[in-house]
Amino acid sequence: MNLVLLGPPGAGKGTLAARLVEAFGFVHLSTGDILREEVKKGSELGKLAKGYMERGELVPDEVILGMVRERVDGETDGFLFDGFPRTIAQAEGLEEILPVHLVIYLELPEEEVVRRLSARRVCKNCGANYNLITQPPKAPGVCDRCGGELYQRPDDREDVIRNRFRVYLEQSAPLIDYYEGKGILRRVDASLSPDEVFHRVAEVLRG
Repeated sequence: MNLVLLGPPGAGKGTLAARLVEAFGFVHLSTGDILREEVKKGSELGKLAKGYMERGELVPDEVILGMVRERVDGETDGFLFDGFPRTIAQAEGLEEILPVHLVIYLELPEEEVVRRLSARRVCKNCGANYNLITQPPKAPGVCDRCGGELYQRPDDREDVIRNRFRVYLEQSAPLIDYYEGKGILRRVDASLSPDEVFHRVAEVLRG
């Protein structure tokens, strides 16, 4: 089975994906994580993507699809896509690479998206991730792991988050209708606890 997780930024796609990989053995493909790796490495793809990401805009479809095709590398089953596709064009492009069997839509309102994402912090030294609401450091602004300084990523500022949500509504929300029309979309309330969200999605997968 190939599974797609849809939902606005901050809906918990990454957290849910990690648990689904452990429980069901999916190969996890997060385009956001891959892009951030490329930015950190300073690759040509990373340089191209950096400007879009810092403005909260979507990276062009052809760049994302090329990256996905490279990662899939001829396999056709067992993938979990986290945060991809984000546009109808990407969805159509993905179907040319491999079939999508089920789509989980994690529903979350804008104010909760802003609250969650603006609380994220990253260590400048070791890259450890924190959330001031759900996973705060023991000492304010200091990494538990290495003592490094914590900072807020440019794409986690409130103005950028709201722009990301606007872009999501304009360009990604039509995917809900697209996949509902195919009869493969299931809705899950992402404002519930991570455990409850996981259990509801697991029930859908087992059903």
